[in-house]
Amino acid sequence: MNSGIAEPELEAIVTTVVDRVLQSAPSRLDRDRLGFPEAEAAALLGVRQYVLRDARLRGEITGRKLGRSWCYSRKALETWLEGRA
Repeated sequence: MNSGIAEPELEAIVTTVVDRVLQSAPSRLDRDRLGFPEAEAAALLGVRQYVLRDARLRGEITGRKLGRSWCYSRKALETWLEGRA
């Protein structure tokens, strides 16, 4: 299929689009973030929010209350995840 666009031009377009998507989407590997709200933390771990909440209530993971929400540090999430492996 010939779209009339030369390969180098098409590569430049694809690279630009991919860069824009990556810049606009939140990164799961964002090492600059210190903490994550409970719902986001659970999604990052691949578990339901109640699983993370129940682990906190059992003392398996530590969280901090910020206002009405619970937040978890990156270190706490990594430690808990390693303990489940």
